[in-house]
Amino acid sequence: MPINIVQQNVFDIPVTKNSHSVSLVEIMPNKIMAAWFGGSYEGAKDVGIYASFYDGKAWSVPHNLIKPLVVEKDTLPCWNPVLFKSKSELLYLFYKIGKNPREWYGAMVISKDNGNSWSDAVLLPKGFLGPIKNKPIEIKPGVILCGSSTEDADTNQWRVHVEIYDETADEWEKVSVTNKSGFDIIQPTFLEHSNGVIQMLCRSKHNKLITSWSKDGGKHWTDADSIHVVNSNSGIDALTISKNAFLLVNNPLKQGPDWFYGRNVLDVEFSADGIHWEKIFDLENEEKGEFSYPAIIQTSDKKIHILYTFNRECIKHTFFNIKTISKK
Repeated sequence: MPINIVQQNVFDIPVTKNSHSVSLVEIMPNKIMAAWFGGSYEGAKDVGIYASFYDGKAWSVPHNLIKPLVVEKDTLPCWNPVLFKSKSELLYLFYKIGKNPREWYGAMVISKDNGNSWSDAVLLPKGFLGPIKNKPIEIKPGVILCGSSTEDADTNQWRVHVEIYDETADEWEKVSVTNKSGFDIIQPTFLEHSNGVIQMLCRSKHNKLITSWSKDGGKHWTDADSIHVVNSNSGIDALTISKNAFLLVNNPLKQGPDWFYGRNVLDVEFSADGIHWEKIFDLENEEKGEFSYPAIIQTSDKKIHILYTFNRECIKHTFFNIKTISKK
Protein backbone atom coordinates (compact mmCIF):
# COMPACT_ATOMS: atom_id res chain seq x y z
CA MET A 1 0.00 0.00 0.00
CA PRO A 2 1.12 3.62 -0.46
CA ILE A 3 3.15 5.23 2.31
CA ASN A 4 4.87 8.60 2.73
CA ILE A 5 2.48 10.37 0.36
CA VAL A 6 3.63 13.89 -0.53
CA GLN A 7 1.69 16.39 -2.66
CA GLN A 8 2.99 19.67 -4.06
CA ASN A 9 2.59 21.98 -7.03
CA VAL A 10 5.05 21.96 -9.91
CA PHE A 11 4.77 25.75 -9.83
CA ASP A 12 3.05 28.17 -7.47
CA ILE A 13 2.99 31.12 -9.86
CA PRO A 14 1.44 30.12 -13.22
CA VAL A 15 3.39 31.11 -16.31
CA THR A 16 0.26 30.79 -18.46
CA LYS A 17 -3.45 31.17 -17.71
CA ASN A 18 -4.16 27.55 -18.65
CA SER A 19 -2.01 24.41 -18.17
CA HIS A 20 -2.94 20.87 -19.19
CA SER A 21 -1.86 17.43 -20.44
CA VAL A 22 1.36 16.76 -18.56
CA SER A 23 3.99 14.12 -19.28
CA LEU A 24 6.99 13.11 -17.17
CA VAL A 25 10.15 11.06 -17.54
CA GLU A 26 13.16 10.12 -15.42
CA ILE A 27 16.13 11.71 -17.19
CA MET A 28 18.77 10.67 -14.65
CA PRO A 29 18.49 8.58 -11.49
CA ASN A 30 15.77 10.21 -9.38
CA LYS A 31 15.72 13.37 -11.50
CA ILE A 32 12.60 13.92 -13.58
CA MET A 33 11.40 16.25 -16.29
CA ALA A 34 7.83 17.33 -16.91
CA ALA A 35 6.25 18.86 -20.01
CA TRP A 36 2.72 20.17 -20.62
CA PHE A 37 0.91 22.57 -22.91
CA GLY A 38 0.02 26.05 -21.73
CA GLY A 39 -1.55 29.26 -23.00
CA SER A 40 -4.72 31.33 -22.73
CA TYR A 41 -6.94 28.27 -23.12
CA GLU A 42 -6.83 24.88 -24.83
CA GLY A 43 -6.56 25.42 -28.59
CA ALA A 44 -5.68 29.12 -28.35
CA LYS A 45 -3.07 30.43 -30.77
CA ASP A 46 -0.61 31.17 -27.95
CA VAL A 47 -0.49 27.57 -26.65
CA GLY A 48 3.03 26.13 -26.55
CA ILE A 49 4.89 23.41 -24.68
CA TYR A 50 6.35 24.21 -21.25
CA ALA A 51 8.83 22.21 -19.19
CA SER A 52 10.26 21.97 -15.69
CA PHE A 53 12.86 19.79 -13.93
CA TYR A 54 12.66 18.15 -10.49
CA ASP A 55 15.90 17.34 -8.66
CA GLY A 56 14.31 15.46 -5.79
CA LYS A 57 13.78 18.59 -3.73
CA ALA A 58 12.20 21.29 -5.87
CA TRP A 59 10.89 22.02 -9.35
CA SER A 60 12.66 24.52 -11.59
CA VAL A 61 10.85 27.59 -12.88
CA PRO A 62 8.85 26.48 -15.96
CA HIS A 63 10.20 27.57 -19.31
CA ASN A 64 8.70 27.66 -22.80
CA LEU A 65 10.25 24.80 -24.76
CA ILE A 66 8.14 24.78 -27.96
CA LYS A 67 6.38 27.82 -29.38
CA PRO A 68 3.21 27.69 -31.51
CA LEU A 69 3.95 27.08 -35.18
CA VAL A 70 3.29 29.83 -37.73
CA VAL A 71 2.20 28.36 -41.08
CA GLU A 72 1.20 30.62 -43.97
CA LYS A 73 0.43 33.52 -41.62
CA ASP A 74 -1.70 31.31 -39.40
CA THR A 75 -0.60 30.33 -35.89
CA LEU A 76 -1.20 26.74 -34.82
CA PRO A 77 -1.22 25.73 -31.13
CA CYS A 78 0.60 22.76 -29.59
CA TRP A 79 -0.99 19.80 -27.84
CA ASN A 80 -0.29 16.73 -25.66
CA PRO A 81 3.48 16.54 -25.18
CA VAL A 82 4.87 13.06 -24.44
CA LEU A 83 8.35 12.58 -22.98
CA PHE A 84 10.32 9.36 -23.42
CA LYS A 85 13.96 8.37 -22.87
CA SER A 86 15.19 5.40 -24.88
CA LYS A 87 17.88 2.88 -23.99
CA SER A 88 20.19 4.74 -26.40
CA GLU A 89 20.03 7.73 -23.98
CA LEU A 90 18.07 9.84 -26.45
CA LEU A 91 15.36 11.95 -24.83
CA TYR A 92 12.29 12.44 -27.02
CA LEU A 93 9.56 15.03 -26.79
CA PHE A 94 6.65 14.08 -29.04
CA TYR A 95 3.81 16.57 -29.47
CA LYS A 96 0.96 17.57 -31.77
CA ILE A 97 0.39 20.74 -33.81
CA GLY A 98 -2.95 21.90 -35.20
CA LYS A 99 -6.20 23.76 -34.70
CA ASN A 100 -7.86 20.83 -32.94
CA PRO A 101 -7.44 17.06 -32.34
CA ARG A 102 -9.26 16.28 -35.60
CA GLU A 103 -6.76 18.22 -37.69
CA TRP A 104 -3.52 17.99 -35.75
CA TYR A 105 -0.31 16.28 -36.91
CA GLY A 106 2.70 14.86 -35.11
CA ALA A 107 6.12 16.37 -34.43
CA MET A 108 9.12 15.64 -32.23
CA VAL A 109 12.35 17.08 -30.91
CA ILE A 110 15.31 15.11 -29.51
CA SER A 111 17.81 15.88 -26.76
CA LYS A 112 21.18 14.19 -26.29
CA ASP A 113 21.94 15.94 -23.00
CA ASN A 114 18.90 15.20 -20.83
CA GLY A 115 16.86 18.17 -21.93
CA ASN A 116 19.45 20.93 -21.72
CA SER A 117 19.38 21.43 -25.49
CA TRP A 118 17.15 20.13 -28.25
CA SER A 119 17.21 19.41 -31.96
CA ASP A 120 15.11 21.34 -34.41
CA ALA A 121 11.54 20.15 -34.63
CA VAL A 122 10.86 17.33 -37.09
CA LEU A 123 7.38 16.60 -38.44
CA LEU A 124 6.41 12.94 -38.35
CA PRO A 125 5.60 11.23 -41.65
CA LYS A 126 2.15 11.99 -43.05
CA GLY A 127 -0.52 10.01 -41.24
CA PHE A 128 1.58 9.43 -38.11
CA LEU A 129 0.87 11.21 -34.83
CA GLY A 130 3.28 9.53 -32.40
CA PRO A 131 2.17 8.73 -28.85
CA ILE A 132 -1.08 10.63 -28.38
CA LYS A 133 -0.98 11.17 -24.61
CA ASN A 134 0.84 8.45 -22.72
CA LYS A 135 4.44 7.27 -22.55
CA PRO A 136 5.63 4.67 -25.06
CA ILE A 137 7.49 1.47 -24.16
CA GLU A 138 10.70 0.17 -25.74
CA ILE A 139 9.92 -3.41 -26.75
CA LYS A 140 13.54 -4.07 -27.77
CA PRO A 141 16.54 -1.76 -28.07
CA GLY A 142 15.70 1.04 -30.48
CA VAL A 143 12.12 -0.09 -31.17
CA ILE A 144 9.58 2.18 -29.52
CA LEU A 145 5.92 1.21 -29.22
CA CYS A 146 3.59 4.23 -29.20
CA GLY A 147 -0.09 4.17 -28.31
CA SER A 148 -1.91 6.46 -30.72
CA SER A 149 -5.43 7.35 -31.82
CA THR A 150 -7.51 9.50 -34.15
CA GLU A 151 -10.66 11.58 -33.85
CA ASP A 152 -12.55 11.76 -37.15
CA ALA A 153 -13.95 15.18 -38.06
CA ASP A 154 -16.71 13.78 -40.29
CA THR A 155 -17.94 10.71 -38.39
CA ASN A 156 -16.89 11.77 -34.87
CA GLN A 157 -15.46 8.27 -34.43
CA TRP A 158 -12.58 7.71 -32.04
CA ARG A 159 -10.22 4.91 -33.02
CA VAL A 160 -7.03 3.55 -31.46
CA HIS A 161 -3.97 2.27 -33.32
CA VAL A 162 -0.31 1.62 -32.53
CA GLU A 163 2.75 3.23 -34.11
CA ILE A 164 6.15 1.54 -33.95
CA TYR A 165 9.20 3.77 -34.30
CA ASP A 166 12.60 2.30 -35.20
CA GLU A 167 15.01 4.98 -34.02
CA THR A 168 18.06 3.48 -35.78
CA ALA A 169 16.36 3.40 -39.19
CA ASP A 170 14.21 6.48 -38.39
CA GLU A 171 11.20 4.62 -39.74
CA TRP A 172 7.59 4.45 -38.60
CA GLU A 173 5.11 1.58 -38.91
CA LYS A 174 1.38 1.72 -38.20
CA VAL A 175 -0.47 -1.22 -36.63
CA SER A 176 -4.26 -1.45 -36.45
CA VAL A 177 -6.19 -2.58 -33.38
CA THR A 178 -9.25 -4.77 -34.08
CA ASN A 179 -12.44 -3.12 -32.84
CA LYS A 180 -15.43 -5.14 -34.05
CA SER A 181 -17.77 -3.55 -31.51
CA GLY A 182 -16.94 -0.07 -32.80
CA PHE A 183 -15.91 1.30 -29.41
CA ASP A 184 -15.05 5.01 -29.48
CA ILE A 185 -11.58 4.86 -27.89
CA ILE A 186 -8.48 7.04 -27.71
CA GLN A 187 -5.28 7.62 -25.70
CA PRO A 188 -4.03 4.08 -24.92
CA THR A 189 -1.59 3.35 -22.13
CA PHE A 190 0.46 0.12 -21.91
CA LEU A 191 1.01 -2.53 -19.25
CA GLU A 192 3.77 -5.14 -19.63
CA HIS A 193 2.83 -8.62 -18.42
CA SER A 194 4.91 -11.80 -18.21
CA ASN A 195 6.05 -13.72 -21.30
CA GLY A 196 6.17 -10.57 -23.42
CA VAL A 197 2.42 -9.92 -23.26
CA ILE A 198 1.43 -6.26 -23.62
CA GLN A 199 -1.95 -4.88 -22.61
CA MET A 200 -3.42 -1.53 -23.60
CA LEU A 201 -6.04 0.36 -21.64
CA CYS A 202 -8.01 3.06 -23.46
CA ARG A 203 -10.22 6.00 -22.62
CA SER A 204 -13.68 5.69 -24.16
CA LYS A 205 -17.03 7.44 -24.62
CA HIS A 206 -18.75 4.50 -22.90
CA ASN A 207 -18.20 5.23 -19.18
CA LYS A 208 -15.68 2.40 -18.94
CA LEU A 209 -12.17 1.49 -19.98
CA ILE A 210 -11.52 -0.63 -23.06
CA THR A 211 -8.65 -3.10 -23.35
CA SER A 212 -6.74 -5.05 -26.01
CA TRP A 213 -3.81 -7.49 -25.77
CA SER A 214 -0.71 -8.35 -27.82
CA LYS A 215 1.48 -11.44 -27.51
CA ASP A 216 4.03 -10.50 -30.19
CA GLY A 217 5.50 -7.16 -29.18
CA GLY A 218 2.62 -5.02 -30.40
CA LYS A 219 2.40 -6.26 -34.00
CA HIS A 220 -1.02 -7.85 -33.55
CA TRP A 221 -3.81 -7.05 -31.08
CA THR A 222 -6.88 -8.86 -29.83
CA ASP A 223 -10.35 -7.49 -30.47
CA ALA A 224 -10.99 -4.51 -28.19
CA ASP A 225 -13.25 -5.31 -25.24
CA SER A 226 -14.52 -3.54 -22.14
CA ILE A 227 -13.51 -4.15 -18.54
CA HIS A 228 -15.38 -3.20 -15.38
CA VAL A 229 -13.51 0.02 -14.66
CA VAL A 230 -15.68 3.14 -14.68
CA ASN A 231 -14.15 6.20 -16.37
CA SER A 232 -15.66 9.61 -17.11
CA ASN A 233 -14.33 9.86 -20.68
CA SER A 234 -11.09 11.31 -19.34
CA GLY A 235 -7.42 10.56 -19.88
CA ILE A 236 -5.75 7.80 -17.84
CA ASP A 237 -2.24 6.49 -17.36
CA ALA A 238 -0.93 3.22 -15.95
CA LEU A 239 2.31 1.75 -14.65
CA THR A 240 3.83 -1.72 -14.50
CA ILE A 241 5.40 -2.25 -11.06
CA SER A 242 6.07 -5.94 -11.65
CA LYS A 243 4.61 -8.72 -13.79
CA ASN A 244 1.71 -9.10 -11.36
CA ALA A 245 1.39 -5.60 -9.92
CA PHE A 246 0.02 -2.62 -11.83
CA LEU A 247 -1.16 0.89 -10.98
CA LEU A 248 -3.79 2.96 -12.77
CA VAL A 249 -4.60 6.67 -12.35
CA ASN A 250 -8.24 7.19 -13.27
CA ASN A 251 -11.30 9.44 -13.00
CA PRO A 252 -13.66 6.73 -11.65
CA LEU A 253 -17.01 8.47 -12.22
CA LYS A 254 -19.46 8.25 -15.10
CA GLN A 255 -19.41 11.03 -17.66
CA GLY A 256 -21.66 14.01 -17.01
CA PRO A 257 -23.55 16.17 -19.52
CA ASP A 258 -20.33 17.80 -20.72
CA TRP A 259 -16.69 16.68 -21.04
CA PHE A 260 -15.52 18.27 -17.79
CA TYR A 261 -18.09 16.54 -15.54
CA GLY A 262 -16.78 13.51 -13.67
CA ARG A 263 -13.25 14.85 -13.43
CA ASN A 264 -13.72 16.03 -9.84
CA VAL A 265 -12.46 12.69 -8.48
CA LEU A 266 -9.07 11.26 -9.42
CA ASP A 267 -7.83 8.04 -7.84
CA VAL A 268 -5.03 5.48 -7.89
CA GLU A 269 -6.06 1.85 -8.45
CA PHE A 270 -4.22 -1.46 -8.16
CA SER A 271 -4.48 -4.68 -10.16
CA ALA A 272 -2.64 -7.99 -10.19
CA ASP A 273 -3.87 -8.94 -13.67
CA GLY A 274 -4.78 -5.73 -15.56
CA ILE A 275 -8.46 -6.67 -15.58
CA HIS A 276 -9.70 -6.45 -12.00
CA TRP A 277 -8.92 -3.13 -10.33
CA GLU A 278 -9.46 -1.75 -6.84
CA LYS A 279 -9.03 1.77 -5.53
CA ILE A 280 -6.16 2.25 -3.09
CA PHE A 281 -6.53 5.99 -2.49
CA ASP A 282 -7.88 9.26 -3.92
CA LEU A 283 -5.57 11.91 -5.26
CA GLU A 284 -8.50 14.35 -5.37
CA ASN A 285 -12.14 14.05 -4.34
CA GLU A 286 -14.16 17.27 -4.49
CA GLU A 287 -17.72 18.30 -5.28
CA LYS A 288 -16.46 20.37 -8.20
CA GLY A 289 -13.19 20.74 -10.04
CA GLU A 290 -11.11 19.25 -12.82
CA PHE A 291 -8.30 16.90 -11.81
CA SER A 292 -7.33 15.07 -14.95
CA TYR A 293 -4.86 13.84 -17.58
CA PRO A 294 -2.44 12.06 -15.22
CA ALA A 295 1.03 10.74 -15.96
CA ILE A 296 2.71 8.12 -13.76
CA ILE A 297 6.25 6.71 -13.56
CA GLN A 298 8.51 4.93 -11.06
CA THR A 299 12.00 6.33 -10.50
CA SER A 300 15.23 4.51 -9.66
CA ASP A 301 14.65 4.87 -5.91
CA LYS A 302 11.31 3.01 -6.40
CA LYS A 303 9.20 6.09 -5.65
CA ILE A 304 5.99 6.46 -7.64
CA HIS A 305 5.50 9.91 -9.19
CA ILE A 306 2.17 11.16 -10.53
CA LEU A 307 1.53 14.50 -12.22
CA TYR A 308 -1.89 15.79 -13.27
CA THR A 309 -3.87 18.87 -14.24
CA PHE A 310 -5.27 20.77 -11.26
CA ASN A 311 -8.25 22.89 -12.36
CA ARG A 312 -6.31 23.87 -15.50
CA GLU A 313 -4.47 26.35 -13.29
CA CYS A 314 -1.38 24.36 -12.40
CA ILE A 315 0.23 20.94 -12.51
CA LYS A 316 0.13 18.95 -9.28
CA HIS A 317 2.80 16.45 -8.21
CA THR A 318 2.17 13.50 -5.90
CA PHE A 319 4.83 10.95 -4.94
CA PHE A 320 4.89 8.01 -2.58
CA ASN A 321 6.42 4.64 -1.81
CA ILE A 322 4.74 1.29 -2.15
CA LYS A 323 5.27 -0.80 0.96
CA THR A 324 3.48 -3.97 -0.06
CA ILE A 325 1.05 -4.80 -2.79
CA SER A 326 -1.02 -7.93 -2.62
CA LYS A 327 -4.24 -8.98 -4.25
CA LYS A 328 -7.15 -9.07 -1.82
